[in-house]
Amino acid sequence: MTKNNKNNKRLASGKNRGFAALYVAIIVLALMTGIALLLTFLTVNQQMILGNYVKSYQSYSLAESGIEDALLRLSKNMIWSSPYNLTLGNSSSIVEISDNIGGTRTITSTGNVNNRIRKVQVVFTITNDKVSFNYGAQVGDGGMVIRNNSTIDGNVFSNGNVIGGGNHSEIAHSIIVAGSGNILEKIEVGEDATAHHCRLSHIGGTLTYVSGGEHTCTYDIAEKTRPNAVEKEPLPISASKVQEWKLQAANGGTIGSKIVSGNESLGPVKIEGNLTVNNGKTLTVDGTIYVTGNIIFSPNAIIKLASSYGPFSGMIIADGTITLENGVILSGSGEPSSYMMVLSTNSSLDPLIPAIDVRNGVNGGIIYTTNGIIYLKNSMTAREITGYMIQVQENITIVYESGLQDAIFTAGPGGSWKVASWKEIE
Repeated sequence: MTKNNKNNKRLASGKNRGFAALYVAIIVLALMTGIALLLTFLTVNQQMILGNYVKSYQSYSLAESGIEDALLRLSKNMIWSSPYNLTLGNSSSIVEISDNIGGTRTITSTGNVNNRIRKVQVVFTITNDKVSFNYGAQVGDGGMVIRNNSTIDGNVFSNGNVIGGGNHSEIAHSIIVAGSGNILEKIEVGEDATAHHCRLSHIGGTLTYVSGGEHTCTYDIAEKTRPNAVEKEPLPISASKVQEWKLQAANGGTIGSKIVSGNESLGPVKIEGNLTVNNGKTLTVDGTIYVTGNIIFSPNAIIKLASSYGPFSGMIIADGTITLENGVILSGSGEPSSYMMVLSTNSSLDPLIPAIDVRNGVNGGIIYTTNGIIYLKNSMTAREITGYMIQVQENITIVYESGLQDAIFTAGPGGSWKVASWKEIE
């Protein structure tokens, strides 16, 4: 091989190695470019995902802010309309508040940040307490007196003696006189009667008395004995529950003595002093009213619950005496299961200064004393009476409604709402 041929082979081999190195360099550069593009794509994509997440989270926070704003407006009785916008920065939430249906409102808040939609919904309900009124009249240890021509149109349960006037003192349905040694006397009973002693009464159904007890009553169906008296029952509202209601009223604020001289709304509120509703005026109860002194409902006054109570019942409580004069009307919210209750914690057992004094023509409502006497006189109609002691004068009818067995009381729409559920729906 000549020297020129060897040189030519060296040159060809060098060129081949140069092309190979260039090829490898191009491939490496392509790979690096591809990797760089991939990393750039992944970074941009992650930034977009993170941006969407941030905007979505902002939308959710905005929706929750709308819920909290609505709850504040409702709980503080602030002015609101539905729907309304809550604006934060450049974004807003649409807040919708439903009507009060059966003591429940639904609040829906839609947060929107750059078209990222998050929606939160809360169910807001009125807190309530169920009180079982199982009898047309329930009486404590003080017992009951029913004068001539008066009727309890319902069942009666008494922890003390039940004494009639002897001339059409009537209990239209059944009566139980609990407690050892207690007496049922001079009462016309439409259905069954149970007592330790039964004297000079007529029982339209079955008479049951304690063995060895006095039984000079007549009966239409049968006579039975039992070895022991029926156990006494506590009144349906505990002292602790009354105290809780008082505190709920006080949470609405405290004022001095109040005279309602026009048609007014009131509650929840604590009145340190007396409450008077003048002749023919209407007091609308927006929440529990607690009066440390006396209450006078003047002739033809109307005491009613606000329509926002819905199916629930409400109350006015007094530590002093409550006087319901001629023609007073106690009314619920307008729904059949809603009742107004007047309750006195006064302990007077004197009929001349009773805890609750109910006059001629009073209509409707629940009348309740924890420790004192309820004095009912002349012609009137009540839905239910419960008290430590009850005296019914002449010509009175007490009508019991079966729905009262499931009466549900609330401290009022003004200060007794609670969140029943809180969830994201979109």
